[in-house]
Amino acid sequence: FEKKYTRARSLADERAVYVRSLIPEIAEIDRVLSRTGMDIMAIINSDASDKEKEISELEKRNNELIAKRNKLLTDHGFAEDYTDVKYECQICGDTGYTETGMCDCMKRAIAKEGYMSSGLGTLIGEQTFDNFDLSYYNEDNKKRVEQYVGALREFSENFNNDTYQNYILIGTTGLGKTHLSTAVAQNIIDRGYDVLYVSSVKMLGDFEAQRFGNDMGQTSTGLSRYYEADLLIIDDLGAEVINQFTHTYLYNVINSRMSQRKSTIINTNFYPKELNQMYTERISSRIMGEYMPMLFKGIDIRKKKNGLGFKQ
Repeated sequence: FEKKYTRARSLADERAVYVRSLIPEIAEIDRVLSRTGMDIMAIINSDASDKEKEISELEKRNNELIAKRNKLLTDHGFAEDYTDVKYECQICGDTGYTETGMCDCMKRAIAKEGYMSSGLGTLIGEQTFDNFDLSYYNEDNKKRVEQYVGALREFSENFNNDTYQNYILIGTTGLGKTHLSTAVAQNIIDRGYDVLYVSSVKMLGDFEAQRFGNDMGQTSTGLSRYYEADLLIIDDLGAEVINQFTHTYLYNVINSRMSQRKSTIINTNFYPKELNQMYTERISSRIMGEYMPMLFKGIDIRKKKNGLGFKQ
């Protein structure tokens, strides 16, 4: 925003310099108009008996000069506002703020940047609560998933700095876990909070690269976002290589976020019994004890959409 503001004013200055070089009368008018502030101060500090009248006459003179300037511009083929500063946002003048607070253009820019940095890419905007289709579930599953949708929607729409709630979405591929996680992420990003959506493979791979010196530019500052993001969504837990190293860093992330009361959502294809067998007790106990479970059952929705599945 600072660059936009500076660029808009710089371009206006360049246009003004060009016009003054081409039309000397405008250069003289601009010189006179630029002294308006000093002229007003001179009147105020003078011994004039009717200062308001003199200021009124000064205003009349300026209006006449501006009208003359506009005519000179149009006579030479320019628009009257040719030398005006042209901001992208006329409401805040590209500063990002108005008298009442942050401008809507700044809010939109922050949300867009949030989408780009969240890790969700094109899924943002495509997978929302409004287009989550419950008709692919049978009656038993539909009632349960409908409750999940309501809980996650309420969580995301009321998210703030004091929010602390963890969820684990459990079920095989294609049952709506990613769709709902994406919808949560979009709502929270739109509220101005930092969301990071990452696969367990990518997250633990980042820690491994940094730990063993093959970080390709990754830094501890970059890794800190796993601990500090307002919401962390770990997708596909259990797909990573499971060893002592991954146990250590997975525990560190989960435990640190719990200590800081930072909300986390985990998506996994594995059921609690399997997770207990895959991870150490201190990891599984924290997940099962602190995360609200949401169990998804049925047949891959994507297959059903393509006519390859059966009624759940």
